[in-house]
Amino acid sequence: MPRDLVTAGMPIDGISQSIFILRGHRVLLDASLAALYAVPTGALVQAVKRNRERFPEDFMFQLSGSEWAALRSQLVISNQGRGGRRYAPYAFTEQGVAMLSSVLKSPDAIAVNIEIMRAFVRMRELLASNKEFAQKLAELERKVDSHDQAIVGILRAIRELMHTPEPKKRPIGFTANLDE
Repeated sequence: MPRDLVTAGMPIDGISQSIFILRGHRVLLDASLAALYAVPTGALVQAVKRNRERFPEDFMFQLSGSEWAALRSQLVISNQGRGGRRYAPYAFTEQGVAMLSSVLKSPDAIAVNIEIMRAFVRMRELLASNKEFAQKLAELERKVDSHDQAIVGILRAIRELMHTPEPKKRPIGFTANLDE
């Protein structure tokens, strides 16, 4: 029976916050995955290295020095001299996370993988709905702009109707009409 995922190293709700976009891919870092699986990061990396043929570049890649430095500053991770990591972390794409289930075959790993895959799907749905919302908002803005011009025209017409033209005044007294 799989362990309770909430009592694992990282709550399942925290998975979405652990997903980064690197090199155009949504990825989870090896340390985050190790926390989810409740195994040491080294053990997870070792299991992956033993099965390297299952993890091509589009499934998993190691961060470059600049990527690692940027993430380290964002995540406030300790430097190597202070007991931090000695090697740049590995980043796993959605397919790489799915492949982990074939490397880590325990019931816990399978249950965690299912939840991670659901988090990726939720994130994809959220991004898609945000894109649809942005398109609808842009469409509404276009409509409002065209309606604004129409509304301004209507208001001008109403103002003109409000200012009735002054009736022509007849001059007082007798005037001869010279046109006749």
